[in-house]
Amino acid sequence: MALLAVDTGLRTGLALFNREGRLAWYRSQHFGNRSALRRGAFGLLRSIDGLDLLVLEGGGPIAEVWRREAERLGLVVRVIGAEVWRSALGAVGDRDRPKRAADALARRVISWSGAPRPTSLRHDAAEAILIGFWGVLDAGWLDQPPGEVLG
Repeated sequence: MALLAVDTGLRTGLALFNREGRLAWYRSQHFGNRSALRRGAFGLLRSIDGLDLLVLEGGGPIAEVWRREAERLGLVVRVIGAEVWRSALGAVGDRDRPKRAADALARRVISWSGAPRPTSLRHDAAEAILIGFWGVLDAGWLDQPPGEVLG
């Protein structure tokens, strides 16, 4: 079982979590247009063994591409707004600097998961990590958030 989290946009944040609720990998990917996004989303979703759940942040036509491709593959799809994971994870932080709060929390998830540390962490990848961490908690893959992450 695996969960893929996507911070939707042409500049897309991606984060894959395993059934133990740990981050397996994360990255940022740029799709030049919706056609490239459609091809890329379908190819990526098909390439992940054991993928069961897709969690998307965002709406509109770009999120719809991901949703359609996932449903074609029989995946469960959750679509949420940023306020959902930010509130649940306490990642609101300074109203003027929410991306800084997300970056710090994402780095704690990376560390707790034992995933490779980034040399630089793009904000879309950091947010995908937190979207996925929320998804893992929401799906019940972890009984509670680890103290190292939210502590």
